[in-house]
Amino acid sequence: MSVTAPAQPLVRIENLSKTYPRPESGGSFTVLEDINLTVNSGEVLALLGRSGSGKSTLLRIISGLISASKGAVYSGGKPVMGANKDVAMVFQSFALLPWLTVTENVELGLEAVRTETKEARRRAHEALRLVGLEGFEKAYPKELSGGMQQRVGFARAFVVRPRLLLLDEPFSALDVLTAENLRGEIGDLWEDGKFPAESVLLVTHNIEEAIMMADRIVVLSSNPGRIRGQIKVTLPRPRDRHSPNFRALVDHVYTIMTNPETKITQPGQRKAAADLTPLPHARPGAISGLLELVEEYGGPQDVAVISDRLRIEADDLLPILDAAVMLGLAEVRHGDVTVTEVGKRFAEADVDEAPDIFRETVLECAPLVRTMYEAVQGRNAPMKEDFFLDVLDESYSAEEARSQFDTAVAWGRYAGLFEYDSDEGELRLPTSDEMGHEHPTGS
Repeated sequence: MSVTAPAQPLVRIENLSKTYPRPESGGSFTVLEDINLTVNSGEVLALLGRSGSGKSTLLRIISGLISASKGAVYSGGKPVMGANKDVAMVFQSFALLPWLTVTENVELGLEAVRTETKEARRRAHEALRLVGLEGFEKAYPKELSGGMQQRVGFARAFVVRPRLLLLDEPFSALDVLTAENLRGEIGDLWEDGKFPAESVLLVTHNIEEAIMMADRIVVLSSNPGRIRGQIKVTLPRPRDRHSPNFRALVDHVYTIMTNPETKITQPGQRKAAADLTPLPHARPGAISGLLELVEEYGGPQDVAVISDRLRIEADDLLPILDAAVMLGLAEVRHGDVTVTEVGKRFAEADVDEAPDIFRETVLECAPLVRTMYEAVQGRNAPMKEDFFLDVLDESYSAEEARSQFDTAVAWGRYAGLFEYDSDEGELRLPTSDEMGHEHPTGS
């Protein structure tokens, strides 16, 4: 009876470390230490870790862009000595050449392998079709949005048909909605069997992104980066981020990431996750103003009409509208905005009553604000903003984490849930004098 040999991993990393010198002191610092890892065919593997864990450095060593200080990388069973021809990379920045067209940027990936011009053009058009950029072949990068430029980055990697696609936080430079859309489309290609690579290695600090995309998550510690352990993601595809099992896994990984000493195990049945649903970036005054306008014009209003009457771009209007819908103050059906009964009360309330109505809906409908309030309330003492920013940094880029925090602070302050001292960078419960009445606990 014949025995089938186990499949050779696409990439095998053995005892890898990376150290950089410190010229000013004559010493050195270690970025990665004793990394042992395999990437198998047919899997999406995510490297999850905070800043300083060496995730991007590891990707560059695998690609051959930089060398390891110790240990070895094997690709297809052969040691990586220079550029790794089995991989292609999509970077966090779009990294397009502004003087080349979209097609010419994509074809750059084929120059190194001396692909015949006609074949290169055919493969470039095929890659652009996969990422939804048909019709933009002759456009220049400056004519494209950030999301479209990153699609070109994916097409440039797809065109070489790599065995392993390396993704270095490819969605982190995009706004939340654009990132979610592109992430979903890339996931659809994988799930539909149309993905032009055998496997994917994704670097991220976004827990939900790792769970949404990966079959296996490797968690790295920081300073230096070491492998703490791994978690298999067995959720069926396509994945529903709102399902109890998905939220439970987010909670499990979140606990691991915020407790460095926690032993990494496969998750069991856990309580629902702390909800970090993104807040639309809109001020309470803007939300109230929108509701008043819709009411002033006598009922449901088309979004495009509102945009025209306010003389603001749809991109500026939509976060305000999203916030109103999230808070249950408005509804949108078939492109028409309707103010809810709660929204009418809020829009018509006087300056003293409006914050009370806003508080009720924020506590019910904005989990991030509620979480921040409960944290400050539970401690009953000022809390540094860095605590909340560190939590948000696990799900968002540093810039978006700051924006989420600022929006949550604006909503919470207006609702009278907490006060924010920008000089000290602290959140604290308001006094009755600051609120004009007792805060919600009545204490």
